[in-house]
Amino acid sequence: MATTNDPPPDEIQWRHPSEAQRIGGIHSNSVLFYFAESPFFDRTSNNAVIFSQAIFNPNMAHLISTREAFEGRLKQMSGLEFIVAEEPAEMGPGMGTGVWVINKQTRRKREPEDEIIVHATYYVIGENIYMAPTLADILSFRMVTITDALGKCFAAADNARTWSPSAGHGYKVAPSTTNAKDKALESKGTTPMPESQGNKAAAEPKKTTQSALDSRLIEHSFMIHMQHGGDYMDENPITGKPGEFHLSSTGRKDKLQTLALPNLDTSFKKSALSEQEKKDVKGEKTPKTPTGMSKLKRKKSKPGATPTSA
Repeated sequence: MATTNDPPPDEIQWRHPSEAQRIGGIHSNSVLFYFAESPFFDRTSNNAVIFSQAIFNPNMAHLISTREAFEGRLKQMSGLEFIVAEEPAEMGPGMGTGVWVINKQTRRKREPEDEIIVHATYYVIGENIYMAPTLADILSFRMVTITDALGKCFAAADNARTWSPSAGHGYKVAPSTTNAKDKALESKGTTPMPESQGNKAAAEPKKTTQSALDSRLIEHSFMIHMQHGGDYMDENPITGKPGEFHLSSTGRKDKLQTLALPNLDTSFKKSALSEQEKKDVKGEKTPKTPTGMSKLKRKKSKPGATPTSA
């Protein structure tokens, strides 16, 4: 009984050198009996039934003497059977170097031809027996291989991709490879490099790194703009981070208090003047009449004096 740790049947290679030697090598009359010793063989098939009957019934012994007679008897029965589908083109007696193809199939008697359903195919190469994989297994393996190759290709293409605001998307140029002949022609000694060229060569990696950082920064800024480009600021102070802005107090009350008129003093108290201000008030005189005429003085009459007539 197969367990979970057993490999799949199409990954098994089975061989039995001693059995092949006992039956006189693998040839046309012994290939089915050699296959019957492998783990691929089904003990409930018609092959096992005919072989058991021929062993205990001498009248049926001729059925196992040749492959033609054995397969002729199988074609008269219905059920599960193992039959040779292909044989080597050129095969001499006792030469077990060809490739035999054996089908596991179910035969159902129909008119005018029998209905045959093939379940599996096996190869007998020398003393080795293999199970052929199914079409579904082959397609599944190919699809997994293609998917794995595409995954590696996409990763390599993504690593080689570059982007800049001026040039857009691009790909890095693969470094040129030099063959052995070119390396042999190169001089082993190092040629002295001028100071200007040396400084330029040293600054080249730094420039490349800075350019890559600038490109990533611009790309990140552009992404933030595309996500939060509709968020604008007004007179109200905004707190928080992009996507989570909160409006704080506008400060309008403080502005109104600042622009209000000062309180008036309605106590009507006489303010104390300074000494200098008193002197200035005391020294002021009323200006004279602009006509220059003095004000007429009214004479007072003396009491008890009555004017007499002359």
